Amino acid sequence: MVDEISNDNDLRRDITTHRPDPHGQAAMLLVESLIHGLIARSVITVQDAVDIIETAAEVKEEIAIELGDSPATMQKSLAILQAILASLSFDLPDGTA
Repeated sequence: MVDEISNDNDLRRDITTHRPDPHGQAAMLLVESLIHGLIARSVITVQDAVDIIETAAEVKEEIAIELGDSPATMQKSLAILQAILASLSFDLPDGTA
């Protein structure tokens, strides 16, 4: 039996289920790891990373309506960004973003 392979373009996905999105989880882990790696190698500063994440949150809020996001979906996205921001904020000199 051959397993069916799908991607995010597969319209047959059941978007009504509330299971975690493995693609999104992997992408967020990869991005957060990349940010920490860039900081560790002094490619960017912690403040640069904080600024990037704050900008991403602002953009998410601005385009959420255009994307058709519900308020709950937008808040989930912002919560993920806030969690990354909080983890980086510990490394700021004053401890706040």
